[in-house]
Amino acid sequence: MNIILLSLLTLLGAIFATPPVLLLLGKTTKNHTFVYYARALASFIALILCAAYGTIASLCLTIFGYGGLGQWTTGRAFKYMMYTFTGVWFEIDDPHAVLGNTRPAVFVSNHQSELDVLFCGHVFPRYTSVTAKKSLSKVPILGQFMSLSKTVFIERSSRTQAVAAFAKAAEQMHSSGQSVYIFPEGTRSYYDHPDLLPFKKGAFHLAIQAQVPIVPCVVANYSNILNVKKKIFRQGTISARILEPISTKGKTKEDVDALMEETRSRMLVALKTLTAHAREEGVALKEHESSNGTPNGTAKATGVDMRYNAAA
Repeated sequence: MNIILLSLLTLLGAIFATPPVLLLLGKTTKNHTFVYYARALASFIALILCAAYGTIASLCLTIFGYGGLGQWTTGRAFKYMMYTFTGVWFEIDDPHAVLGNTRPAVFVSNHQSELDVLFCGHVFPRYTSVTAKKSLSKVPILGQFMSLSKTVFIERSSRTQAVAAFAKAAEQMHSSGQSVYIFPEGTRSYYDHPDLLPFKKGAFHLAIQAQVPIVPCVVANYSNILNVKKKIFRQGTISARILEPISTKGKTKEDVDALMEETRSRMLVALKTLTAHAREEGVALKEHESSNGTPNGTAKATGVDMRYNAAA
């Protein structure tokens, strides 16, 4: 038993010691690849630590009737731990005082890379959670954390269940005052210039069915802070803006396409404005440095979208 414990402690020590060693190597050799992997590993460690904390915190909050705060408190822990580990911070401009005053709502934002998980930690208002496919509720630890923290689960196995899932999610949002957070692009774009993938319709179907506002959240392109292709991972401050909520009162399923296009258009304008400033600050690659090409990911209609549309 002592040998096993010693081995585990040694392994943990090695894992925690690796990021600073890689960071030192990167700075000494001026090789940004070492720095990239140092901060990537540090981010993974922070994620695991906060997931463990989040499971315990969500259980305690649920016992006292505050389970809806689980993802908010976990996100805040990740926010400060990531700043300590990587030096990355999001500066949020909320000119309409939406955060904390608009609930329930469907929050949507652009999806550039894995670093957007950290943005969620910065922007999540109290009583907000992500949406997830129902099968994730059965994954050990993750499933328990998501269930305890009021995740809105969507069933994707059939048309009938897809439609019923939206109705249930809408009811849950109103009964518990729980907002949801969705990336309508559906996948990470890895863009190094200000653009958006085509949006998927799930978030807009949900907002209309629940008759709650869409709240667009826009993060400036940060391709000179994190760039997976170029193996760049630097510390820095990234700008983001919360746009004015878009009402869905009185809208029906026939208005989904128009609502989606309006949201995407507003977000794209804000994204280009924010990125122009980010380029001046060195957060985004300069225009002549960016590829302006095809992203790694492509947005396709999910099972939820296709089955909902077919049943509608």
